[in-house]
Amino acid sequence: MAETHVLFVEDDDVIREATQLALERDGFAVTAMPDGLSGLEAFRSDRPDIALLDVMVPGLDGVSLCRRIRDESTVPVIMLSARADAIDVVLGLEAGADDYVTKPFDGAVLVARIRAVLRRFGHASGGRPGSGEPAAQPVGGVLVFGDLEVDTDGMEARRDGRHVALTPTEMRLLLEFSAAPGTVLSRDKLLERVWDCGWGGDTRVVDVHVQRLRTKIGQDRIETVRGFGYKLRP
Repeated sequence: MAETHVLFVEDDDVIREATQLALERDGFAVTAMPDGLSGLEAFRSDRPDIALLDVMVPGLDGVSLCRRIRDESTVPVIMLSARADAIDVVLGLEAGADDYVTKPFDGAVLVARIRAVLRRFGHASGGRPGSGEPAAQPVGGVLVFGDLEVDTDGMEARRDGRHVALTPTEMRLLLEFSAAPGTVLSRDKLLERVWDCGWGGDTRVVDVHVQRLRTKIGQDRIETVRGFGYKLRP
């Protein structure tokens, strides 16, 4: 089975080399780049299975690089930041990242987060995903909520009959909502089911992805229930 290919963009030589060695010891193939422009070139030429992008890299910063990648692909992206400031987290997630890790990080924790993201995208470490489709296999059928249709077989959504372009993480989130319309799902529950976060992740990840999903399927389709979470309007 082919190795999972990681694109790692980090301008700090020590962090880049140490992290590359750690990932390679865990069985990943790694392309490490020192700046955003070379990272974009490597992404286009190598087509990695997952991208790890430091926020503060020269040439093309990590958030801008994430946007460029997201314009071309649904490949999973994890942002790396030396700070856990809300602005760093939100900017990265709004750019299309699926998760983020705060530096300094433990190598084992980073590997666990990478594998968790890869599982959501339908392949485990050591495998190659092909098209990057989500792993969920719900009961077949098309679920209809007003002008929104969720095709659980085809793993796609349509609004007013038109295809809605969702990332795999957004699709997984929509599947959770559509499986229990009208039921309030807490942020912790969504972290556990969609992000595989038994480690107790940051609920800002959920909030930003819900907002991104709202912009695509309708702002009032997903209701906020203050103090509890979110629910899909039937």
